[in-house]
Amino acid sequence: MKKAGGDLRKQVVFRQYREWFAINLFQKSIEPRCAYCSRGRDLNPGQVVCSKKGVMSAGSHCEAFRYDPLKRVPPRPAKLAGMSLRDEDFQM
Repeated sequence: MKKAGGDLRKQVVFRQYREWFAINLFQKSIEPRCAYCSRGRDLNPGQVVCSKKGVMSAGSHCEAFRYDPLKRVPPRPAKLAGMSLRDEDFQM
């Protein structure tokens, strides 16, 4: 027989993990764009076919926007400013 305290602890840990996951990966502050809306399908580079509005610009959006995290391509990471470093710079 399981203890009730163990189940409660698992529920709390799971809830904290779910909140962290939602905050860090699926942010609500993402600017809406047709390019990563679940209702849109790619037509040409820069154009999307929307099930509600028809052909739209990939940068536009409407009130029917639904975020699809799998369509969004994250920005490339910034390059390291010190790319001119040599091996001697890391020796003591």
